Amino acid sequence: MPLPDTTPLLEIRGLSVTIPTPEGDVHAVRAVDLEIGRGDIHGLIGESGSGKTMTGMAMLGLVPKGSRIGAARFHFDGQDLRQQASRLRGRRIGMISQDPAAALNPVLSIRRQIDDVLRTHRDLPRVARRAEALALLAATGLPDPEKVLRSYPHQLSGGMQQRVVIAQALATGADFLIADEPTTALDVSVAMQVLALLRRLVAERNLTVLMITHDMDVIAEACDRVTVLYAGRSVETGPVEEVLNRPAHRYTRALLGALPDAVPRGARLAVVEGSFDDPEPGPDPEGAV
Repeated sequence: MPLPDTTPLLEIRGLSVTIPTPEGDVHAVRAVDLEIGRGDIHGLIGESGSGKTMTGMAMLGLVPKGSRIGAARFHFDGQDLRQQASRLRGRRIGMISQDPAAALNPVLSIRRQIDDVLRTHRDLPRVARRAEALALLAATGLPDPEKVLRSYPHQLSGGMQQRVVIAQALATGADFLIADEPTTALDVSVAMQVLALLRRLVAERNLTVLMITHDMDVIAEACDRVTVLYAGRSVETGPVEEVLNRPAHRYTRALLGALPDAVPRGARLAVVEGSFDDPEPGPDPEGAV
């Protein structure tokens, strides 16, 4: 029996993304390290503006025009993403956006939208595409997939829309999904259902997921490992239980200390003092917290 492949699916060392603007260069990502094993759900957490989403966009080759991507290593399954991101996008790397209502076209039926993805990424005849669309909707736990196919986005709840977006991501055939704040637009109970769905799909379909979030509860509920970002830099990485219970970096401790459950009822919440450094060239932000 062959041994399982333990080579990381994603290997990033020293990723930087620099965006030119009329006022000068903006350093959206400064120095991010990520290593994600096959079959893992790896969380990427930090405040707004910390570089989480731009890191994911760099993997997809969707950074703003003229941006410069630098890295000592930027590989997906052995392929350099600086050259191969556009070819891997959709085929191997898919995206689940944070706002399903914005991700879905309001004037097209769900059938048409999933069929468009299948026609683009899979060589299937029309009848097979319809069968696959029904199977994908059923896999996400949607009741009555036939009815959902005939529906338009506004006829579905937020949780149902997010499941359709997940089905679209699966329709590409991708085995690595970037989930960018996939529960932000959902209420707590529906969000937990979506996270449970992602964990089940990872197990059943041998997927790997990068979970981008600002929510420690999402990390605790869904992820195996986590990387903490601060001002465009990765400052701590480890198993979720270890990072949440024994945080090594002062910024991680500050984030955990600011959670409502971290203080007695009625006490003042802790705050993370200060703010991010200007993304334009300046002092190293490492000492800012």
